[in-house]
This record gives sequence, structure tokens and C-alpha cells, in this order.
Amino acid sequence: MLPETYFFRRGDGRTKVLARMQAHMQAALDNAWQARQPGVPLRTPQEALTLASIVEKETGLPQERGRVAAVFLNRLRRGMKLQADPTTVYGIFRASGERKAELTKRDLASDSPYNTYIMPGLPPGPITHPSLAALEAVLHPPETAELYFVATGYGGHVFATTLDEHQRNVAAYRNAGHRSKD
Repeated sequence: MLPETYFFRRGDGRTKVLARMQAHMQAALDNAWQARQPGVPLRTPQEALTLASIVEKETGLPQERGRVAAVFLNRLRRGMKLQADPTTVYGIFRASGERKAELTKRDLASDSPYNTYIMPGLPPGPITHPSLAALEAVLHPPETAELYFVATGYGGHVFATTLDEHQRNVAAYRNAGHRSKD
């Protein structure tokens, strides 16, 4: 379903409401897929929807969506694991109903098709309803060589191109008094 503002009439049933929201998502996905940037390493609109859902959960900052999408797309191009916390959280929730605020090393090793720390590529499906902005970020990413990011703890991320740079960012995050599993 496309998360947007909808206007309905009193008495519209649940089935009609959901069908309309699903139709809007399908139309938005079809349009975005047809207009996608050449070279995006996704084979199907469903893969775009899945990655957009990860981007949607990964950052709450609109200005970061493109960079987060670009990092994941760069990782896919190189055959790297996505290592996206929100997919792992979703897998744990699906299996146990438990809502995790922070992941442990044990969580990161959990056997789930949604655990992108151990499973290659994209998970089997979306983990949330992505916005049109997340779909656009995935299908029109900025040019960047970035492969890593770490959350700042304040809603944003610090991005890195190399593993050494990323490890320094993680160390700085930890030294600032934040916990991290990296």
C-alpha cells in the first residue's frame, strides 16, 4: 500500500479502502520502474519495492534517502551483504513477535531470510510500506562510491567509502557514548 493522504466517503468498506491504497502503490511502482535510472542493479519492480522498504526504515531524514539507497545499490553491485538492521529486526519480529530496539551479536547471527547480515542479496519481500520518495531514491540514486554508513544516534548517518573510514566512524560513534554492534 502506498502511504499517502487519501480521501474516502463515509461507508467505504475496509476492502475498498485497502484495494485503493494497493492500486495506488502498484501504479506508483509501475511508473517509477518504467522511469528508472539505467544501470540500477535490480531485476524486477518487486526488488525495487523491497529495497525501498529497507531505505524507508533505515533513515527518517528525507535528505539521506538517496545516499542510503546508493550505498545498498553499491553493495548489491559488488555482491556484498546489505547488513541492514531493519531487515534483521523485521525477521525477528516475524518469527517471535518481539520488537527489538537494539540488536545483539546473537540477533545478527539469527537464521532468517530477512537477516541481511548472513543472507546475500535482498530479503524475500518488503519490510514496510515504502513512500514514493523511497522508491524514487532507489530507482534514481545519486552517484557515489560509498559502501558504508553508521547511525549517529540522532536520526542521521555518517557515510564512508572504505572499510577503514567506516571503522573510524564507528569508533567515533562509540567514543561519543553511543552503543553500536559494528
